Amino acid sequence: MNERASEPSTPNTAREYVRGFLRELREQGLAVPVPKQRDFLRALASVPPRDPGHLYWIAHATLTSSPADTDVFDPVFARWFGTGPLLVPEAEEPGEEDRDGGTDESTPPGQATREGDGTTAGWSSVDRAARIAGDDVARVARVLPRAVPTIRSRRRRSARRGDRLDVRRVHRDAWRTGGEVARLHWRRHPRRQRPVLVLIDVSGSMKQHSAAYLRFAHAVVTTCDRAEVFTFGTRLTHVTPALRARDAGAALAGVVRDADGGTRIGPSLQAFLANPRHLRAARGALVLVLSDGLERGDCEPFVRAVRRLALLGHRLVWWSPLARDRSYRPVTRGMAAVLPHLDVLAGVDDLTSAYQQLLKGENAWTAERWT
Repeated sequence: MNERASEPSTPNTAREYVRGFLRELREQGLAVPVPKQRDFLRALASVPPRDPGHLYWIAHATLTSSPADTDVFDPVFARWFGTGPLLVPEAEEPGEEDRDGGTDESTPPGQATREGDGTTAGWSSVDRAARIAGDDVARVARVLPRAVPTIRSRRRRSARRGDRLDVRRVHRDAWRTGGEVARLHWRRHPRRQRPVLVLIDVSGSMKQHSAAYLRFAHAVVTTCDRAEVFTFGTRLTHVTPALRARDAGAALAGVVRDADGGTRIGPSLQAFLANPRHLRAARGALVLVLSDGLERGDCEPFVRAVRRLALLGHRLVWWSPLARDRSYRPVTRGMAAVLPHLDVLAGVDDLTSAYQQLLKGENAWTAERWT
């Protein structure tokens, strides 16, 4: 590894700092053509990062094109911005120094450039940067409360119409009118949202989708009455407190990601079920698992855990990015075994497809099955 890669120097200006970061990305083998550099600089100008976590997602959205790029990007970003000051340069066109090794010819194979706008097809950096601003999250947040299943409350409350007379209120009003009952008052059981439990796979195979899933989870936590979120990769992590921040960028910056190891869905779900406090979050809840279901190792713990989750929850819904492909069939050992326990297996790989699912209302939790 070169000297720059092992220990980045401290430049005098933010502009030089960003140029050094882009230069090392190229030196480490990540193709960063001029259009991507331009998108990155424009995104910095339009959405100034508040902290290194926010800066990470802006840079990741505009400079990477595939999960393989993330493997190169993450360690370079950590060296340059992981513990250093947050420096934000003014938006400018890439200079000659930035163009070295960064022409359109360096676009990765299979990533054709769209005519007229200079963006990379298949991974719209402009659209990804727009998601950082929260447009897609706002759409999801608007429809989410209406889509969550409801349950009848145990306690009765005053209502214009109901199935039981509110005797106390009738008597109280009668005292004010000299004993005459001028109006009847009623009580009924109101309906309220069921609790929502979200379990997100953040393992290596899900790197491309985990950011969008976490943004969806942030919308769940901030808009639903009762919600809990856990991530899992090689271990289970409770992330609800971090996601309670109203600002999505700040919330995501506080989430600890476990994305370097393999997928251990079964042991992670068993760890969840072994904790009595976690079990309360699953009882009667809408349980939503966001994962490709690619379990490694023995599938029996995976199947047992999913079976128990299905018994505990009101609905067990599985959103998989793989199911977005029309040719997808759940034929892997793990998914084939858990399929009978799922109420829904649907294809969701980003916030747009999540929004489309939520537009179905409560049918989103009952409409799709695979055979």
